[in-house]
Amino acid sequence: MESADTKYFEISPGIAIHLSEIAFNAIRAQGPGGQNVNKVSCAIHLRFDIAASSLPLEYQQRLLACSDQRISNAGVLVIKAQSSRSLEKNKAEALQRLREIILQASFVPVLRKATKPTRGSQLRRLESKLKRGVHKAMRGRVNEH
Repeated sequence: MESADTKYFEISPGIAIHLSEIAFNAIRAQGPGGQNVNKVSCAIHLRFDIAASSLPLEYQQRLLACSDQRISNAGVLVIKAQSSRSLEKNKAEALQRLREIILQASFVPVLRKATKPTRGSQLRRLESKLKRGVHKAMRGRVNEH
């Protein structure tokens, strides 16, 4: 997780982000809570500049390429956490969400191999088209000779 003496936030074994790369901003939470919500800033805005981070280049490219609404055009990931009344719990939740987003970017998507339809499936398709055509041809006018 995060250590007081190292000041690093561990994403996975071998990958960690320096805490100075993450900006925290305490804001007022939304929703019910009465007077406490109106006077205490306990929600957290976490900002993480993807391009300026120490993440590996592949992770940065995959994060910037994904169409997540939390990533701005400038390449800044913004996470808002306000589910708890505690600032520390919201901060931990925001860091956990950041970890999950980066871990999703760590997986390389498997590319699909393009294949041709099998000969049997092509024949079945043509046969069903032929049957349908014959069926529609029977809808014509009936001529009595």
